[in-house]
Formats: sequence, structure tokens, C-alpha cells
Amino acid sequence: MKKIGIMTTGGDCSGLNSVIYNIMRGAKKRGWAVYGILDGTDGLIPEKPNIIRLDQDVLPQEYSFIAGSFLRNGNNSQNNNFEKAVQTNKVAQFTKQLKKSLAKINLDALILIGGNGSLSLAWQNRDMYSDMQLVCIPKTIDMDIPLTDITIGFDTAVSQLTRFCDDLLLTARSHHRWFVVQSMGRKCGMLALTAGVASGASAILIPEIKFDVDKLVKHIQSSDSDYGIIMVSEGISLRGHSGEPATMISRKLTAAGIANRTAFPEHIQRAGNTTPNDRILASQMAIAALDAIANNETYVMTALQNGEITTVGLDAVVNAGKPSRDPNISGLIISDAIVDDDNPLLIAADEMGIYIGETK
Repeated sequence: MKKIGIMTTGGDCSGLNSVIYNIMRGAKKRGWAVYGILDGTDGLIPEKPNIIRLDQDVLPQEYSFIAGSFLRNGNNSQNNNFEKAVQTNKVAQFTKQLKKSLAKINLDALILIGGNGSLSLAWQNRDMYSDMQLVCIPKTIDMDIPLTDITIGFDTAVSQLTRFCDDLLLTARSHHRWFVVQSMGRKCGMLALTAGVASGASAILIPEIKFDVDKLVKHIQSSDSDYGIIMVSEGISLRGHSGEPATMISRKLTAAGIANRTAFPEHIQRAGNTTPNDRILASQMAIAALDAIANNETYVMTALQNGEITTVGLDAVVNAGKPSRDPNISGLIISDAIVDDDNPLLIAADEMGIYIGETK
């Protein structure tokens, strides 16, 4: 009987519990035992690793649709983590402890559900997992992981952000006012772009497309409406200005006499019951991860490519995309997926008369 471990790391999102549940369900059919590591790598720091045996009584189906991670993602300030280990120059000791704890658990394989930071760390410290198979499942609302067309949690985040904008639009109309909504996404504008198109925003500003704030102002002033949504990705910058991107844009609009307010949906984007699309993706990637284990694959990530679920090498993932430095872990290079110039949603937004920047 194979012994499988599951760990969720990095920021949470909706869809994690669906993945965990479907791994548990698929593993049971294969006769494999499944254990959850609580609190990510934090759960591997104690002398006695913090793990639980997963079954239907521990994680019933109705819990699989809610947001967050049943296993929790860690970041307990009292425990050590990669960030602290780098700051104190104790990475070797830290990874040694993690490997020792994993040896105690005696896993045949570990399924790591994480974002591009977690995947980059896993590859950088891959010796930690040399005694077992490592299979990763991509999850993030930012959609910034290369080599997969979509990630767990993205569809639900789009739904949450779109609903937020829909509700704001009602009060915007009542008061003849524009709302500058700041989305998450880090350096990738995919969440802002997708929810912006879905909610019929009048303007969408993302990190990948240069914009002229004066042209944005003129676009709003020449609009047929005196209210609406201006979607701003958290990763944009405005030369000569500092602060939250939405606040910077709001100041420019106010200076031009345009009535507006800022709105920050923040972690609402990570919440909400998992959408059907995310549940389906979770089941497909869970089974792909189990198939990878059965096929003796290791250091791979499940991915959706051109409508097909497959696995790709973790080395290929971290070497694809646009490299950037992790803001919290010195020396860690992350590969970011970005919105390409020929993205169909950019074309759709332009055809809808949405200001998306200076694309030509």
C-alpha cells in the first residue's frame, strides 16, 4: 500500500479543499493511504510532525466546496519558515529538519499544492524530497504560474471579484460615481483583466500594458455614462507617485473633477464557495497527480494545456515565463506567467471600448 502525503502552502484560495477531497477519494479507490500535513512546512518543524490520516469522516464531501484549506497553509509566526531561515542564514539547518520530518512520516509520495513561490522553493530545495516522489498541483488566484492554462482557485476568484463589482455598480449609478477597484494578482494582470471584462469595466489597468493616465482621464470624461468601474491590478505603477495603485488613480480622477471612490475587495477574492469549474479542475488535477505517482513520475506539476490535463517537469515550470525576485525570500527567483499582448481578452476589451492602455 502506497502512503501519500498532501501539503498546501503559500496563500490560500478556494478550490484547495476540492483538490484534497478528490485526492483522498481517488487514493482510496487505489488502496492507498493518505495523510495531510497540517500548516504546510510549519507542520514539519516539530519533532513530531503534525499530520492526520485523511478519510471521509475527517473531510466529508460537503466541506470540500468551501474556501481556504482544511489542512491550513501555515505561516505561524512562532515557527521557522523559509523566509526566516534565509534571514538568519540557516537554510541548510531548516531544510535538514524538514527532510528529517518527512523521513519520519515515511511517505512514498508527496503532493504539494502551491503557487509559483512554493513551486520555485520546492525545486530549489528538491533534495528534501529525494526519498519520495514529488508531484505539484498549481493553485493561485493570480494565474501567474507558467505552462498551465489555468490554476486552481482562479475561476472562483474571478467570480468573487465580478460579483463585488456588480454590487458596486448599483451604488455607483445611484450617486453618479466611479469606483476604482483594486484587484489582487501581484505582477500578473490576468485576474483584473478577466473580472474587468466580465463586469463590463470602463477601464482596466494591468502591469503588462503601459497606460497614459491623462488618456485614462479623457476616456472617462468622454464616456456616455457618469458612473462605472475602473479595474486596477495591484501590480501597476504610476511614475512619480507612491501608495496603493487604486489610490493613485483615484487622486488623478479627483484632480480632474471626476467623482470617484476606491474599493478594495482584498481577501474576498480568495473566499467564496468553489465554483463548478474549479471543482471540475480540482478533480482532474487530483487524478492526474495520482496517475503521476502510479507512473513513478517525480518533480512534476499537473497542468491544463490546450484542453488536456497533463504533467510537466518542475524544472521546465521554474525556467519558463518572466523571472522575478521573490519580495520576501532573498535569492529566490520566481518565474511569472504574464498576460501576453495577443491575449484574446485584451482584444475583446478593446472592441468593447474599454480603456486598457497604450497597446499600439
